[in-house]
Amino acid sequence: MRTFFSAVLITLVVLLVPTSAVAYWADRELGDADRYTAAMSPLAENPSVQGVVVTQVAHALSGQIDAGPFQGGVDALLGEALRSFSGTPAYRTAWDAANRAAHAAFLDALTTGQGDALTIDLAPVIAQVKGELVADEVPFADLIPVTRLSVKVMEYDDLGALRKGFRMLQNAGVWLPVLTVLLAAAAIAVAVRRRRAVVATGLGLAAGAVLLWIAVYVCRRLTLDDLPADIDPRAAEAVYDALTAFLRTTAWLILAVGLAAALAAWLAGRLRRTP
Repeated sequence: MRTFFSAVLITLVVLLVPTSAVAYWADRELGDADRYTAAMSPLAENPSVQGVVVTQVAHALSGQIDAGPFQGGVDALLGEALRSFSGTPAYRTAWDAANRAAHAAFLDALTTGQGDALTIDLAPVIAQVKGELVADEVPFADLIPVTRLSVKVMEYDDLGALRKGFRMLQNAGVWLPVLTVLLAAAAIAVAVRRRRAVVATGLGLAAGAVLLWIAVYVCRRLTLDDLPADIDPRAAEAVYDALTAFLRTTAWLILAVGLAAALAAWLAGRLRRTP
């Protein structure tokens, strides 16, 4: 009976490992503005994301400045300035500000149920570009309008279900990982042969880590394979990978810990048998 209960607890641990990781990620990573911004910050240097930002801003501002016969030259100059600006520290600062605002809008959508996509408002980028061009005394730069420009990087079909799921994960974000650890300890404590239970629990943790990795991969395929035509697939891919980097790192960490624990327990048993 003790062996049976230990096996049941280890099975629960296997299932709870990916669930606990996702719950913690939703609560502490997606739910925190600083961590969300830090996760998205490296995308400022991603060529695909930069290309989307430059294209969208240039398209939005094209024709907004009345330069008469010089209109074509002004638009070309603006496009070149945007491409140059996308590689500066000022752009990265503006990008972080835009993502912090996007995080607030994302949480608001999950709270109110309004909206159907994850968007990034590029107004901070436009304002920074205008300031740089005005400081460099570029002609007509002071006429650039700082308007709200939202770029869609991810779209979700059923916001109601997403909101409920996100809230459930946030509520379980702290206690579910603790419960997983307690169940793993209980599986070892109730076992008749504890060394074997440690091996089995370690392998269970590794199996849970594999399930987590598979879940992240499958969700990635489902998300990217069903993108609307107006969303750049390479930019969406970069955004998804940035947002789920914590889950992939966690999967590798749990896999290493589980295999190390199982190997250590197995070696301990082998050494005991050695005369």
